[in-house]
Amino acid sequence: MVEVTPLQIALLCVAALTAGVVDAIAGGGGLVTMPVLLATGLPTHLVLGTNKGQSVFGAFAALVRYARAGLVRGKLAAVTFPLGLAGSFLGAWLVLKLRPEVLKPLVLALLVIVAAFLAFRRGPPPEERPEPPLRRMLTLGGVIALLIGTYDGFFGPGTGTFLIIAFSGLLGHGLTRASADAKVVNFASNVAAVSLFAYRGVVLWYVALPMAAAQFTGAWIGAHLAVRGGDKLVRKVVLLVVTALVIKLGRDVFAG
Repeated sequence: MVEVTPLQIALLCVAALTAGVVDAIAGGGGLVTMPVLLATGLPTHLVLGTNKGQSVFGAFAALVRYARAGLVRGKLAAVTFPLGLAGSFLGAWLVLKLRPEVLKPLVLALLVIVAAFLAFRRGPPPEERPEPPLRRMLTLGGVIALLIGTYDGFFGPGTGTFLIIAFSGLLGHGLTRASADAKVVNFASNVAAVSLFAYRGVVLWYVALPMAAAQFTGAWIGAHLAVRGGDKLVRKVVLLVVTALVIKLGRDVFAG
């Protein structure tokens, strides 16, 4: 098996710090960490497991920071967390039955639509729009968590970004609050995934734990920036992440 050197671990930690900042604001941190992990020469299953082993700490740090800022709704989180967890387990089970590659063209098309929506929308969205009634909000939130949690367990790229757009568009939350909503589900889906990967023995903890410390720090910084910068900052970073996802997934699709 390929061994990861101390120098490579140091570089991976730099990547994890950067990913933590980006992911806490807009999702898409895997765009930073996955290519660097692959560059070490590790087998793909170890890359996936190790990446989840470190990213779960970043999701937790961001969630705590958003909660301290009062942006996490307890009633909504009580619904979205378990459904996100269940969805991720379901997606991981489905991936053993189906080929994830069939989703790439669909994901690419959705991301192009999201990018166009963000690019041409006039001005940032309001901090908060009128919310739907509580029962409807919990129902919509649960559906979002289950569906996108399943997608995260099955395929993954753009999960955080899709969550932000869904919570903003369907629940009337501003992008900053939507980022907090997204982290609840993202943390749940990461917990499910890392549990499965750890059970299968495909997490390299001597690599994942140093990266986790860096990811945790970056996520705390990113969530702090989002709280301070508001929807305007989140909107810009989401647009950049969506553009990067479109380029990456488009290349994957056309490369076969």
